[in-house]
Amino acid sequence: MPPPRPSLAITRHLPGPVEARAQKDYRASLNTSDQPWTPGDWVDRTRNVDGVLCTVTDSVTAEIIDALPASVRILATFSVGYNHVDVAAAARRGVVVTNTPDVLTEATADIAMLLLLGTARRASEGEALMRARQWRGWTPTQMLGTHVTGKALGILGLGRIGSAVARRAAAFGMTIHYLSREPKPTVGFTAVHHATEATFWPQCQFLSLHLPTNQETRGFLNTARIAQLPRGAIVVNTARGEIVDDDALIAALRSGHLGGAGLDVYTGEPNFRAEYAALSNTFLLPHLGSATFETRCAMGFRALDNLDAFFAGRAPPDRVA
Repeated sequence: MPPPRPSLAITRHLPGPVEARAQKDYRASLNTSDQPWTPGDWVDRTRNVDGVLCTVTDSVTAEIIDALPASVRILATFSVGYNHVDVAAAARRGVVVTNTPDVLTEATADIAMLLLLGTARRASEGEALMRARQWRGWTPTQMLGTHVTGKALGILGLGRIGSAVARRAAAFGMTIHYLSREPKPTVGFTAVHHATEATFWPQCQFLSLHLPTNQETRGFLNTARIAQLPRGAIVVNTARGEIVDDDALIAALRSGHLGGAGLDVYTGEPNFRAEYAALSNTFLLPHLGSATFETRCAMGFRALDNLDAFFAGRAPPDRVA
């Protein structure tokens, strides 16, 4: 008689093919209401559970991890970022943590380019004008934006997604600059390496952010660094809201030092600073970076691949703790 399938709790509603595979291979408890778990839910819904498939909206704190039953041996997060999980607490408890790298690179890079182009060409203003039926016809000076071709794009965080954005931007005729201690491989594009911030910031007519959130990067784009960007520069963020000092960014947008900002991520999501919505030089999206059916399915399958490996006694390929 085969051993019973491992039991798995899934914290949010996932695409149908992912939930179908989870139910086939596990005794899976689904969240059909898609309501985020409360701390109490973490206690109630993980009793006698072997693993949890969580998402970026779950704040898996040390308190939650310490309260987990001993049966829970793995947390597989449906995201490439894992700063929402206290990995140190998980390690202390002997709970494995995995993420889903690679599979969301292209979709997130597409959104970064959408934000870059949409901000430069004032797309949100134009669409609002049309939806309000206030367009009075073409004029030579109507809603003039900023040219992209031939401009310099600074990449802050030249990893998988940053490199994918660089390849797309190069196809638009942009010059690519990046900041890192050591030169990095550039496949499919050429780029100028900057080892120091002093030479990097003044080059960035556009700036695309791709840093993880940690102690060093929280609030990294601050007043001093923004002041070094060229006047009229455009900032795009598809990484994490916490790497931006909101007060500094809002002040620079208000003063005109920055020409615009395209944002897909925010500190305190789903809440965000009301000033961003009130400004005309922002292009705002609701965290759509990986939001294609294909990508979200791939993320779910990647999380399940890690769970499969773990329960089969193999090393999960994407273990982070």
